[in-house]
Amino acid sequence: MSEREEALLGLAEAIADLHHPVKVEASEWARERLSRHDLVEADRNSVFAIDDWRRCAERGWLGLFVPTELGGSGADLATSLLTLEGIGHGTRDGGLVYALGSQLLSTQVALVRFGSREQQRRRLPGLLDGSTFGAFAITEADGGSDAFAMSATATRTADGTYRINGHKSLITFGPVCDFCIVFASTRPDAGSWGVTAFIVDADADGVRRGPLREKMGMRTTPFGDLFFDDVEVGEDAVLGREGAGARIFGSVIDVERSYVFAPQVGAMERQLDETIMFATSRTSGGRPIGDYQAVSHRIVSMKERHERARLFLYRAALAEATGQPTALTASLAKIVGCDTGIESALDASLIHGARGYVSEFEVERTIRDSLAGLTFSGSTDVLRNVVARLLGVG
Repeated sequence: MSEREEALLGLAEAIADLHHPVKVEASEWARERLSRHDLVEADRNSVFAIDDWRRCAERGWLGLFVPTELGGSGADLATSLLTLEGIGHGTRDGGLVYALGSQLLSTQVALVRFGSREQQRRRLPGLLDGSTFGAFAITEADGGSDAFAMSATATRTADGTYRINGHKSLITFGPVCDFCIVFASTRPDAGSWGVTAFIVDADADGVRRGPLREKMGMRTTPFGDLFFDDVEVGEDAVLGREGAGARIFGSVIDVERSYVFAPQVGAMERQLDETIMFATSRTSGGRPIGDYQAVSHRIVSMKERHERARLFLYRAALAEATGQPTALTASLAKIVGCDTGIESALDASLIHGARGYVSEFEVERTIRDSLAGLTFSGSTDVLRNVVARLLGVG
C-alpha cells in the first residue's frame, strides 16, 4: 500500500469511527492530566496553564505535525487530527487548546516548510519540548481584512543586514514569546510580492513585547502586541527568501484554517455529552427536561452541528492528502467550525437555564471562547468572500 493510500485509509477510519482509539486515548489522558486547576479563576485572571503546556510537550503533542527527522512525532494527518480532537474533548481549557493549535499550525508549520536546516535546528527543539514559545506576527491594527496592507518595513542596509520597524497587533504568545516570525515589507511598492518573513529573537535590541491584552474569550491564551524599532537582523534571519512572505503566509494559513477547529470539534462533542447528561437528570414537572421537544430538538441540532463540523474538518484533510487545492476546503472548514461552535454553545447555555449564564458552571465560557473564531485565521465574512470567488461569484 502506498503512502497516499495509507493516508486515505487512516482518514476514512477517523471519519467513520467517532470513538477511534487514538481520540479516546488522547481524551482520557487530557481529562486526567490537564485542567486540574481552577479554570474559572484562571479565566478570570487570564492565566496561561504553563504546566499543562509542558505536560503536552512531554506527551509528544507539540511535535504532532513535525517530521521525526526534525525531532517531532511524525504523526500522520489522521492521528494528528484525532489527537487534537481528543485533547479538545478531554480538557475544558479552550485557551490552552487554541494556543496549541496556533503554535502547531502556524509557527511550526512555517519552520518545517520554509526554514533552513540551521533555522530548524535552532528553533524547533525548544518549541517541541515546551521550553520556548514562538509567535506568528503578521496582523497589524490598521490592516483589517487585508493581511498584506502592512506598515511594518524591513530596509536593506549597505552591509547586507535588515532594519525592521513596525507594530504587530493581537499576536498569540506575543507577551511571552522567545522569538517571532514577523512579516514586513522589503519592497513597499510591490505589494504582497514585496513582503518578507523574518525570524526575530524577542530579546533583540529594539524589540518590545506589549502587555497581556484582556479578551472576551480564550482568556487563558497569552495575547498581545509586538513592537520593532530599528531591529537589526542578518540575512540568516530571512525565512525562505526575500519576497516570499506572501507564499509562506498562504501556505501556512490554509493549514491553520483547515485544522484549527479540530480541538473545538472535540469540545463540541464533550459539550453535547454533558448537555445530554444534564437534560436527562434535570427534572421539571416531574419529567426530565430532555422529554420536552424544546430541549430535545436543541440537542438534536447540537448533534447535527458536531457531525457537520467534523465532516468539514476531515474533508479539508482529504484535500491535502490527495493533493487537491486546499483554499476552498480550508475556508469552509473554518467557517463551519466557527458557526456550529457558536450555535451549539448558545443552545447548551439555553438548556442549562440560569446555570448556563453563571460562571461557576463553566457553560457561559464556551460562548465567549467560541466567538473568537469569528476573527482569528481570517474572519468568517472574509472567508465567505474567498469561497464566493473560488465558486466564480462575488
